[in-house]
Amino acid sequence: MSKEKKHRMLIICPYPVGVAPSQRLKYEQYFSSFEEAGFEIVVRPFVSKKLWTIVYKKGKFFTKLFHTLIGYWKRFFLIFSLRKYDVVYIHLWVTPFFIPFYEWIYCAFAKKVVYDIDDLVYLADNKSKANKTVGLFKSKKKPIYLMKHADHVITCTPYLDEFVRKYNSNTTDISSTVDTEKYIPVNSYTEKKPIVLGWSGSITTSKYFYLLKEVLIELSKKYPIKVILMGNPSVKIDGIDLEAIAWSEEMELPTLRRFDIGLYPLPDEEWVLGKSGLKAIQYMALGIPTVATAIGANFRVINNNESGMLVKTDAEWINALSSLIESPALREKIGKKGREKIEKEFSIEANKEAYREVLEKMTA
Repeated sequence: MSKEKKHRMLIICPYPVGVAPSQRLKYEQYFSSFEEAGFEIVVRPFVSKKLWTIVYKKGKFFTKLFHTLIGYWKRFFLIFSLRKYDVVYIHLWVTPFFIPFYEWIYCAFAKKVVYDIDDLVYLADNKSKANKTVGLFKSKKKPIYLMKHADHVITCTPYLDEFVRKYNSNTTDISSTVDTEKYIPVNSYTEKKPIVLGWSGSITTSKYFYLLKEVLIELSKKYPIKVILMGNPSVKIDGIDLEAIAWSEEMELPTLRRFDIGLYPLPDEEWVLGKSGLKAIQYMALGIPTVATAIGANFRVINNNESGMLVKTDAEWINALSSLIESPALREKIGKKGREKIEKEFSIEANKEAYREVLEKMTA
């Protein structure tokens, strides 16, 4: 594509730029690459910065309602400018509630639609505890409608890609990725104590951390370990040395770099089959040896006992973590292999052409 020829792309997304993992560690990292390929980008989130600060907190119903109505109002006025853009790139949904009315309008008016789906959002039973009532009004019909009517669909796992192909043959599976120029390993794999076991996530996914409660209590009896949890400062578990802190963009990388071993527990349920292994990718990019549940996309992110460790039972978790705690050499071996894996397959550099090819097809 000629750099002199500019195409306009409108990005319709749920959240402000730089705050949500499903956006910032997927397509948002490629904005400069899109611009190099000749695209002018305009981003229009549904959730305002004000709403983002409270959306996952309990209460404040009327404040949330007010800002949600503003979001709908802005989406309505955008309809009249859709034809100005060569590509409308929709992430997850156009509006969050009820039937796919706005999705129908946007697909009808846009010249070309690229739909970017992350996680199995068509499973309507995955609700935020902070907004249980609101969750009742979410509809799995929206992502299904967009799968059917988009000109191209970008997925993030083999399982999700296979599902989308039931409705649309034009798909590209692009995992979550990281910028390996920013994710620089600093771990020296020393004998220092305590060994730090780390988990990173969000308030809504911190329930998965509790899957390791008994494992961590047992390990704390055997070894001098510290556990750092980033994402939900309210988490507490008696019997372990736990530091739970809130996530922030400024502190994300400095906190991850404190980890000696990365933890990625997941339950055996359909919802997690849509997860791209993002936590493992982040840990591994920093050279942090990672132990993850053997499920879903983790099988393609981690080569077991080479670039990471895949486990299922509590006993396997304890054995894997014990071996890493006891051996700095093993941590170094697996950590460095993990970094190599991310550079080759899950970095921006390794995936930018896949995004460009999709957009170039839309404007050919």
